[in-house]
Amino acid sequence: MADDREIKDLERALEQIWEIAARLGLDPFPTRFEIVPATVMYEIGSYALPGRYSHWTFGKAYHRMKTMYDFGLSKIYEVVINTNPSYGFLLETNSPIQNKLVMAHVLGHVDFFKHNAYFSKTNRRMVESVSSHAGRMSEYEFKYGRKTVEEFLDAVLSIEEHIDPNFFIKQERPPQTEEQRAAGLPKEGRYDDLWKIGEPVASPTPPARELPRGERLPEKDLLYYIMRNSPALTDWQRDAMGMIREEMEYFVPQMQTKTLNEGWASYWHSRIMRELELTDTESIEFAELHAGVVSPHKGQLNPYYLGYKILEDIERRWDNPTAAEREQFGRKGGEGREKIFEVRELDNDVSFLRNYLTEELCEELDLFVYELVEEEEWTVTEKRWERVRDQLVSNLTNFGFPYIVVADGDYNRNRELYLKHQSEGAELDANYARKVLEYVFRLWGRPVHLETTADGEQVVMRYNGEEHEED
Repeated sequence: MADDREIKDLERALEQIWEIAARLGLDPFPTRFEIVPATVMYEIGSYALPGRYSHWTFGKAYHRMKTMYDFGLSKIYEVVINTNPSYGFLLETNSPIQNKLVMAHVLGHVDFFKHNAYFSKTNRRMVESVSSHAGRMSEYEFKYGRKTVEEFLDAVLSIEEHIDPNFFIKQERPPQTEEQRAAGLPKEGRYDDLWKIGEPVASPTPPARELPRGERLPEKDLLYYIMRNSPALTDWQRDAMGMIREEMEYFVPQMQTKTLNEGWASYWHSRIMRELELTDTESIEFAELHAGVVSPHKGQLNPYYLGYKILEDIERRWDNPTAAEREQFGRKGGEGREKIFEVRELDNDVSFLRNYLTEELCEELDLFVYELVEEEEWTVTEKRWERVRDQLVSNLTNFGFPYIVVADGDYNRNRELYLKHQSEGAELDANYARKVLEYVFRLWGRPVHLETTADGEQVVMRYNGEEHEED
């Protein structure tokens, strides 16, 4: 546990770090830092947000991460929450220089949260929202039984990633529950109206229109479609699905910008720390820590490393353009810092890699594609830089999850659900897909069909509540 002297030293360092960040052009939300023990750090890390509803998957993640920490196999140095004001959590066992680096890194993240276009629609009061969600989940557990609620959440969480990244165009919410109507509560939550004191009174919003079946199809947002149209769900179940979908909407921008976001935070912690007055010992410790953060990982891409190297390359190329670049693109030179701020504002990982991962960088970073050949050994199958770049972009499309859409919600004119997998050459794990179909059946209440490909041929997997079929 940090003593009073160390805390005062960190407070002074934070003032310096904030001043340096502002001078360098960063503009983060106000940020509050807390020093917490490992149990709290890993609880926040496993739940992704403090105060979320309880589910066994979060407990499983907590015990896995905490065990890795206890055995010295991994360590979370910081957790940052995208809210306004933002929150940064520091591990109490960090050394002073580790916490200084982490504070600089967090301010880079918070600047990114505030200014990146993909975060512009996120709920900046999400901690309050998830606390409200947790309270409502607890009420449902009390009323319907914890096992009933947990089994329903198992089904919903099996498809939680299948929402539409362009969620902000869908403003309709699920109908109010019986409990909400009886209490006369607004749809957004019991106390959210307190945040609107002093704002102009808006005209009443008309009730959401019930959409005819077939409209908006195909629909990528499985959670939205099932929540709105399932013939089997009760009011409380629709409300629970709405809460989970709202939380997933909050996490989507983080999934869309992992490489750029971590690269941005790493870029700025390195610049800020160089401006601090460090002793020789602290400078050596910082150099070791920074090298560990932005170094390649064997067998997998390190998003901190990849994002950091691309941003540095962008700055270099726009600061010192070649004669051809000056002529072709009108670059004047000295525009590197301005350019990376533009990238921070406008890009996500797909556009970041597609537009700025160059042939020279692929060679410098030794990037290649490798595959399991004939189920025997991993083999490098591609080193051409365009193919490497395109494979990276392909892996990021839809966050690496299968792209599945609702094709028909009244299949066979019997309210059966027909899904299509847009495979793009990537096949599903059949056993996993069958298990998810069982969960989707639980949510839809009628037979479910999934069109996909296996061994290059089109197949339809079906589940009717009792047995699986395939043709």
